[in-house]
Amino acid sequence: MLKRVINYRDIWKFFVEVSTWTSITTIAFLLRLDGDLTGYGSVIAEISLYLFIIKSFSIYWFGTFHQSWRNTGFRDLFSLVKSVSVVSGIFLVATIVARPHFAIPFSIPFIEFFLSLFVLAGIRVGTRFVLVYWKPGRIKAKENHRILIAGAGDSGNMAVREMLRHPEAGMQPVAFLDDDKSKQGQKFLGLPVVGNISDMEAAAAKLDIDEILIAMPSESGKVIRRVVEYAKRTGAKYRIIPSIYDLISGKVTINQIRRVDVEDLLRRKPIQLDTSQIASYIQNKTVLVTGAGGSIGSEIVRQLTRFNPANVVLLGRGENSIHQLLNEIEYNYKNLEYSIRIGDVRDYSSMERLMLEFHPDVIFHAAAHKHVPLMEVNPDQAVLNNVQGTRNLVNLAVKYGVSHFVNISTDKAVNPTSVMGVTKRISEQIVQWGATQAKNNEIFVSVRFGNVLGSRGSVIPKFKEQIKRGGPVSITHPDMIRYFMTIPEASQLVLQAGALDLNGSVYVLDMGDPVNIEKMARDLISLSGLEPDKDIRIEYTGMRPGEKLYEELLTAEEGTAMTQHEKIYIAKSVDFIEDLTERLDYLIDTAQTGSADEIKQSLKLIVPSYQYKPKMAVNY
Repeated sequence: MLKRVINYRDIWKFFVEVSTWTSITTIAFLLRLDGDLTGYGSVIAEISLYLFIIKSFSIYWFGTFHQSWRNTGFRDLFSLVKSVSVVSGIFLVATIVARPHFAIPFSIPFIEFFLSLFVLAGIRVGTRFVLVYWKPGRIKAKENHRILIAGAGDSGNMAVREMLRHPEAGMQPVAFLDDDKSKQGQKFLGLPVVGNISDMEAAAAKLDIDEILIAMPSESGKVIRRVVEYAKRTGAKYRIIPSIYDLISGKVTINQIRRVDVEDLLRRKPIQLDTSQIASYIQNKTVLVTGAGGSIGSEIVRQLTRFNPANVVLLGRGENSIHQLLNEIEYNYKNLEYSIRIGDVRDYSSMERLMLEFHPDVIFHAAAHKHVPLMEVNPDQAVLNNVQGTRNLVNLAVKYGVSHFVNISTDKAVNPTSVMGVTKRISEQIVQWGATQAKNNEIFVSVRFGNVLGSRGSVIPKFKEQIKRGGPVSITHPDMIRYFMTIPEASQLVLQAGALDLNGSVYVLDMGDPVNIEKMARDLISLSGLEPDKDIRIEYTGMRPGEKLYEELLTAEEGTAMTQHEKIYIAKSVDFIEDLTERLDYLIDTAQTGSADEIKQSLKLIVPSYQYKPKMAVNY
């Protein structure tokens, strides 16, 4: 049980609150008796003493003296109402019971109740106003930029509060725009809603706006794209509050306001998670995350913090990425219990020692080689890491009774044309094999999804770097399309998929509409304040070995079945192999001793749909 730490400021607030509250009893008598306290002196003193004791206990019990008066909110006032109600209730009952001995008017407890709420709440609100909003000695910003806020919802209002609290930031909120008809003509925090989003150009000109703030963290990329187009027409600068995934705390601060990025144009409506279902297999459990330093692995760790695991074991081969994650955990997730291990999933003996040390209940397997061109020229490493590593972990999970094993897969595993894709398809088959060995309701599943926005080595960071260098932006083919999902969205759905308890399933995430890569590149150039084909040239380099024009989430034979979650489907897999163990032995032996073509031939023995060209020349 956590102990409350009392500091000197809390003691001072306790003294102010209890002394003020105690004096209110006398004031209540004065108001009720029109200032004539004749005959009530000793009664008031005795009642005040008893109430002093009760009020002191109530303040301590409800912890109102721990509240930050500078940051008083509705939750704090609600706690105050409960505290005052309890004391006033006791006072009223005592007045009724003591009626034969003390002729106290019944109205006094009620007067004291409302007076106490008014005064004690007033202290908090007044303190907040003086400390936060009224600082005559505060240095003003040299230049105030007039801000028009697109979106008068919770996030827009929180952003305005932050601007008002920090005038030194030089942001002066002027008005809102919102398409919600119920908000039209209303004022929020003293600022009017002056029209719809489509009225942005006229409103910006009329109000002499310097900057547009897009405060719509829950809206889809389609809506954000529309707002950005309107903002461009105003000639003003425009920035955005990040998506809801980046605002889990519900708090919007000045430093979270940033430039619009391509991720904002591609994002979708926030996913509704069944958090109780996820908590049922995560809470108070030991969770092992392989590849914990990677884009998906580290985000899984961040999402796990919401579900109170007993211990999260962070396993990674690269010490730098694990070190970066450690620094983030120490700063943002101080209550997370975690352990760190540097290790390689290909090493069976070290993985077994890890299993014996921690006895994980749940494994999220995100460790993998994922770069298509690199794996084409290093097929042996793709096999040893993606296939042998998965096989080691599945065998150990079966041996030591892991309750949930969730394997991270990819759309490149479908009708694979690359070494990376075919090794990930085999990893799915290994997990399906593990499902057949499971006992005691253990769950072995794979989760298949497309590209994740902003992950290390993905196309968006590459484009940004090319734009930063002045171009050109290189695109393999003008018709190339890909499915995209944000890293938090993908990681949340991975956690949700693990909770569905359908052993042996290959889950397919709803990736939304595919995105044309050239259009994405042009959006990035425009959002950087440059003009495609004029400031930044676009060049076509031709498709690299192993690449497709478009990725598939399912084979033609698979099809899908619905699950209880609208964004997660089940692939009806048809390629389970009876003699998988023997074929895996042969594949791994070939990877350790054979040529690249021999390895690819061995891969095709397990996945007949794998398409490759022998002795292909690869330039990366």
